[in-house]
Amino acid sequence: MIAGTHSGAGKTTATGVVLRGLIDRGLRVQSFKLGPDFIDPGYHREITGRPSINLDLWLMGSDGVRDSFRRWSAGADICVIESMGALFDGTDGTGHGSAAHVAKLLGVPVVVIIDVWGMTRTAAAILSGLRDFDSELRWAGCVVNRSGSPGHTRMIMNGLPTDLQQTVIGAIERDPGLAVPERHLGLLTVDENEATIGVRSDHQRRAAAGLDLDRLLARAAADPGDAVITTPHKPSAEHPARARLAVARDRAFCFYYEENLQMLRRTGFELVEFRPTVDHELPADVDAVYLGGGYPESFAAELAGNRSLLSELRRRAADGMPIWAECGGMMYLARSLTGFDGVRHRLAGVLPIDVIMDRDYLSIRYAELRTRSDSPLGPSSSRLWAQEFHQSRIIADDLEPNLFDGVTSSGEKFAAGYQVGKVVASYLHLHLSRTPQVADSLMAAALARR
Repeated sequence: MIAGTHSGAGKTTATGVVLRGLIDRGLRVQSFKLGPDFIDPGYHREITGRPSINLDLWLMGSDGVRDSFRRWSAGADICVIESMGALFDGTDGTGHGSAAHVAKLLGVPVVVIIDVWGMTRTAAAILSGLRDFDSELRWAGCVVNRSGSPGHTRMIMNGLPTDLQQTVIGAIERDPGLAVPERHLGLLTVDENEATIGVRSDHQRRAAAGLDLDRLLARAAADPGDAVITTPHKPSAEHPARARLAVARDRAFCFYYEENLQMLRRTGFELVEFRPTVDHELPADVDAVYLGGGYPESFAAELAGNRSLLSELRRRAADGMPIWAECGGMMYLARSLTGFDGVRHRLAGVLPIDVIMDRDYLSIRYAELRTRSDSPLGPSSSRLWAQEFHQSRIIADDLEPNLFDGVTSSGEKFAAGYQVGKVVASYLHLHLSRTPQVADSLMAAALARR
């Protein structure tokens, strides 16, 4: 696991460098992302050519995290987990759910990234404290990030005790070419940042040359983790395709958990992608629609200009086609979306709501949900787990939330989401690891229309 001294220490940068170096050696690398983030896994996949899998204790539970790690690790030469936040920071000031917690759960060793910009010997104090804080944590080493020069790196090394020096895997010098551009709510997605991939790859290769990957591989081989299996895992058999599910996938909609997509395939869905920004109609002969999250606000003009697809969505919704929309997908189904620039765009109008982007507003929460009534997601009172992360608000609500009753991870009760006919939509991103029956319910709703 690649963890950090704090948020912003350079975990994503270091993970990209390590992945690039390992792939260039011809290794089969399986990457994971700790937490609910959708963007980092896209950059992992661009390097490894394999889906990157989220591991999240709230969404998946301990057993789900272990099971997912086992399944996706099978057949890989090495697994790399990019953590989130600081190494020991968990829920409400505790260590629960932290990178260290999950590392111990999986039994994997940890490489700590420390941003040394503006410091020398203080790095020794920080690293010594982290290494000695929890004797149960398996320390694999550390990477010095944002070193100013080889001379700066030497000063860092001189300040470390001998035993810590021996765990240093290398240094990544400060290099703007390694950075990924940011915007509201995080990094640009890989789909929006294709023009810089080649240049960044070259910078990653140069940075990887400064890391002792042999030491890293030796440490991983010596301490492979309690949850890793060495025999290939036989995946659950997929049912023959029984229904076609249209999945929105383009620059505006790209937030999907790979586990969810795999579960839908195993249930018997053929996933057929379409691009709401450019495709003028849904794919032929589809039985249901899945609109994931993303950044519709960044492409609102293109989405609003594609009137034929918006009209078809309204027609299909009125005809009773199951439509599952999450966050950005829900915004797409609204009457309108007003961007940060104040420009209002008319959208699908499937839901009688209007949405506005608001730089002063931010909603981030985990939640446990219960459905209020029967829906394509399952029968009434179905229990679900989800997360929410958005910077928009519903400003004209002619329909009270009627889909979910929720409780946040901090105990706050709330109502959320909308059900109109067979359309189910909310800001919440579901993870189906603990509730595979959702895929069965969606299949039943899709087949019921035939």
